[in-house]
Amino acid sequence: MNLDAYKNNPKTAFLASQYEKLVQDEKETLAMIEKDPGMKDLAEGELANIQEQKKTLEEQMKSILEGDKEEIENPTEMILEVRAGAGGDEAALFAAELLEMYQRYAETKGWKARIIDESRNSIGGCKDASLEVRGKDAYADLRWETGVHRVQRVPETEKMGRVHTSTASVAIMPIRKHVKFVINPADLEIEFSRAGGKGGQNVNKVETAVRIVHKPTGMDVRSTVERSQNANRERALELLTARLAARKEEEEAKKFASDRKGQIGTGDRSEKIRTYNYPQDRVTDHRIKKSWHNLPEILKGKLGPIIDDLHEFERTGKAGNEEE
Repeated sequence: MNLDAYKNNPKTAFLASQYEKLVQDEKETLAMIEKDPGMKDLAEGELANIQEQKKTLEEQMKSILEGDKEEIENPTEMILEVRAGAGGDEAALFAAELLEMYQRYAETKGWKARIIDESRNSIGGCKDASLEVRGKDAYADLRWETGVHRVQRVPETEKMGRVHTSTASVAIMPIRKHVKFVINPADLEIEFSRAGGKGGQNVNKVETAVRIVHKPTGMDVRSTVERSQNANRERALELLTARLAARKEEEEAKKFASDRKGQIGTGDRSEKIRTYNYPQDRVTDHRIKKSWHNLPEILKGKLGPIIDDLHEFERTGKAGNEEE
């Protein structure tokens, strides 16, 4: 049995050392039998005990590595980013609705969801926001939300009753604990500032907010939700790592897109994936060519039917009932 993978994993290193000790004990017992055949009957019980212990340790180590593999493929933690696209204030309002939709969906699933950072405009719209989501199957359910979401409706400020089209983009970035994405500290520029708050709270008086710029890519992240500077720095680094890893994955996915079977889109945040049509009370996912009605309820977090159909499409590759 090759123990290298187990010896290199902190979770199984001790078990691997115990296994090696048992292997040595087994060799010594066999050598003793060879030297003195009269000891065979006495030693057989010891050999059986060693074999049983080895089998138990092997099963434990395999189970631990399988658990790590499952967490890598289906992480329980992720960052969900929403960003207003084309459409000015209307796009920002739509982005805010999408953010709330995902928060409510997370609530119904029993996941923990909290905003790491957000930027709002004067009318309550969301220019951009980062939502941390933690929970079983969170990434498995939401990984297909990456892309451009389009809304078609008559804005409240529209006097002629014309339908406007606005967009917001969503990005899903898993946090994989067992995959080390190394960032060179020299590539980082870190700034501290006062976190935004209301009514002159203490949060405004201490420089707890953290902004980190990754100089090679120009990517920048902020964290304002924690009470301490160190905690916000750690959260911002986590977000930056997730973004950079997701960017690398997106580039790899594009290279091998033609080889992926049953794929749902390219995983590219610039791909138009879904339209929310208010006049027709309809949500359409263009990748699986399927539509659902009762749009207001969907925006209240009732994403279950859409998520279920996306899972079904991944399993079967069969498209649905897209309406023009």
